[in-house]
Amino acid sequence: MKMKLSFLGAAQNVTGSRYLLEAGGKRILIDCGLYQERDFRARNWEPFPVPPKSIDLVLLTHAHLDHSGFLPKLVKDGFRGRIYSTQASCEIAKIALLDSAHLLTEDAEFKRRRHAREKRRGPYPEVPLYTEKDALKSFPLFREVRYEEPVDIGEGLEVTYHDAGHILGASHVIVRVTQNGDVRTILFSGDIGRWEKPILRDPTIIEQADYVIMESTYGNRDHEDPKDIDIMLEDVMNSTYKRGGNICIPSFAIGRTQEVLYRLNELLVEDRIPHCNVFIDSPMAVKVTEVFKQHRELFDEEMMDLIKEGQSPFRFPELKMVTTVKDSKAINAVKKGAMIIAGSGMCTGGRIKHHLANNIDRKESTVLFVGYQAVGTLGRHIVEGASDIRLFGRKYPVRARIAQIHGFSAHADRGELLKWVSGLAPGPKHVFVTHGEPESARGLADLLKQEKGWKASVPEYKEEVSLD
Repeated sequence: MKMKLSFLGAAQNVTGSRYLLEAGGKRILIDCGLYQERDFRARNWEPFPVPPKSIDLVLLTHAHLDHSGFLPKLVKDGFRGRIYSTQASCEIAKIALLDSAHLLTEDAEFKRRRHAREKRRGPYPEVPLYTEKDALKSFPLFREVRYEEPVDIGEGLEVTYHDAGHILGASHVIVRVTQNGDVRTILFSGDIGRWEKPILRDPTIIEQADYVIMESTYGNRDHEDPKDIDIMLEDVMNSTYKRGGNICIPSFAIGRTQEVLYRLNELLVEDRIPHCNVFIDSPMAVKVTEVFKQHRELFDEEMMDLIKEGQSPFRFPELKMVTTVKDSKAINAVKKGAMIIAGSGMCTGGRIKHHLANNIDRKESTVLFVGYQAVGTLGRHIVEGASDIRLFGRKYPVRARIAQIHGFSAHADRGELLKWVSGLAPGPKHVFVTHGEPESARGLADLLKQEKGWKASVPEYKEEVSLD
């Protein structure tokens, strides 16, 4: 049995997730993510390592752009196969890809004008990587799959999706290869969720796989106790309110925004925080929240109980859903007593940059990070203690309080990653640790060797391995 696996992204970094599996005469791309880290963005412009038209199908684990955001470019360059995903992932991915195309187009035009004024050229072409028209062309290629129902993709290959508990519709994907009576199973973890988190069900424990490709975003550290999240959020809300400022939350529109709303609703119901305005200033987050409302079958028991009691966290009096540019600009007039949740989660684009420009130089305000900040992003620069930041070609001093709550993360931490992979019995032949910064990935690989006695390695970018 001949199989080859190539690591075309998320190898010793946390974006651009792309793995190419060659088996049964087919080329299967698992995830097709966008590189979002500054140090790796040039890879988005490089020719794809194999001709896109030679790829037979894409298996999408979930809709986050670091896993799905390169799909329009792949289609633009010749891919014509099917894109398999769960229904929720399909719906959210379409929203995310159109939003991404819009931001890429805006960013390209902004750079073109700025470079023309400054009479210089940047490192990347002054055209968008792809447009909304390109994104729309990828939509007819999507095919919906159900959890736990095997899909025959031909040539002795079968694919099964399992609930990953990460975001709505997120999946672990198992590829089962049968040739000449021999069977091999390859498990792609996607992003692994967490136990006892609000809204979604826990990750599925997989019991058998020969090879595992496993994420390691938090592979060398643990999160805060979930019980502390409400306490920390309460402190940020109350202290900022007393200082007379606003709270700006750079938040991912998919999953993170919805959990923040869940926590806020709890605190408001218990009167632990001021009943101030909460602005969701993200057309994408508003649309994704509507998708959440349509997929109650994916909620956990606690979330369903809340809905039955009429306490949906996606609908409370203080919540203001902002979609238009006019309404977004109107928030600038609000100088105190407001929470502003806007994308992007790592401050790499979107409306959050405008709200940072209006609040980060005010000592009364707080910038609260509720998600992972990758190396090279503006968010990482801020949380690491930058004294000033550059926005829209201008420097802003950082005077606001900078706070971070790691417990919001939808990624499993070190202990939870070990819990998930320990469900495999017997152990796999090899675990390939990906989707983590070098220290995090190596930390998890070492843990698997020490705790489980398994073979584990951290592949390099474009490394190819035989799974014979």
